[in-house]
Amino acid sequence: MNNNATPVESLFQKAEDYGRTTIELFKLNAIDKSANIFSSLAAQLTIIIIATLFILIVSIGVAFWIGDLLGKTYYGFFVVAGVYALVGLLLYIFRRQWIKEPVNNSIISHLQQ
Repeated sequence: MNNNATPVESLFQKAEDYGRTTIELFKLNAIDKSANIFSSLAAQLTIIIIATLFILIVSIGVAFWIGDLLGKTYYGFFVVAGVYALVGLLLYIFRRQWIKEPVNNSIISHLQQ
């Protein structure tokens, strides 16, 4: 800062510095929140992928087992498909309570931190 500056010029310089600092702080807070949200989503996506693979393999095993019990292998796959159809129907009916609201609340809570 220039020592020959008038008090008004000094005030304007400080206001400009404050504005720049405020904008930089806003940018850094936005980056921090975005990184937090994306890292949480990446972790959840990884867990979902692993759980999906687990469920897929177990489903195939259960389908073969039920098919053995019923005498025809494809009967087991029909039974497992029926269970998944029922689960899908329940998810569709309760999608707002079980999926939409928890996801919204999670995103909002991450943004408020």
